[in-house]
Amino acid sequence: MAKLESAMVSLGTEAPPFELEDVLSGRAIGRDDVIAGKEALLVLFVCVHCPYVKHIEAELGRIGQDFGERVGVVAIQPNDIAQYREDGPDGMRAQAQRLGWTFPYLLDSTQEVARSYDAVCTPDLFLFDGSARLVYRGQLDGSRPRRRDAGNDLPVTGEDLRRAIEAVLAGTVPAAEQQAGIGCSIKWRAA
Repeated sequence: MAKLESAMVSLGTEAPPFELEDVLSGRAIGRDDVIAGKEALLVLFVCVHCPYVKHIEAELGRIGQDFGERVGVVAIQPNDIAQYREDGPDGMRAQAQRLGWTFPYLLDSTQEVARSYDAVCTPDLFLFDGSARLVYRGQLDGSRPRRRDAGNDLPVTGEDLRRAIEAVLAGTVPAAEQQAGIGCSIKWRAA
C-alpha cells in the first residue's frame, strides 16, 4: 500500500466535466446532473478496499445525508478493477448499501476523470462552489486509521470538510489554509 498526500490542486480550478455510470442506478450521471439546483458540488474519489477510505466512509455517508439537500455529492471509484476486483461494481454496490450512501457512486473505468481532477489517492476530496470552482481540497479531518506504523486516536468528525461546506453554504469562502488529505495511491492501469 503506497501512502500519498493529495495533490492540492489550485483553488479556483473549474470542476472538469464527467459522465460515468452510477453502479447503484445503472444510469449515466454527469457533473452538471450532480450540481443542478445545488449550491455546491462535492466530488469524492474513494474505493472499497483502502483502509483510509474504510476509516472515513461512514462519515462521508453522514455528510451526504446532512448536506445533500444543498450540496450535490458524488463518489467516484478510480482504481483498476482488473487488479483490485473488490473495487468493482459489486463491491461498490455492497459498500454503498452497507453504509446507506444516498449519493451516486460512479465507476471511472478509464481513469480519465481521476486524471482530469488530478486525484492521486483514495480518499481524495474536492469541494466546488455553485459555479463549479474549487474552494476546498484536502483532508476530511485530522484522524487517521490505526495501523502498526501510523495513525492516531482522533475521532472521525469530518470537521475540516464540514467547516468548508458550511462556509460555502453561508456565502463565504473557506479558509485558504488547507491540510492535504492522505490515502492509498490510486491503482492506475498499466500503460
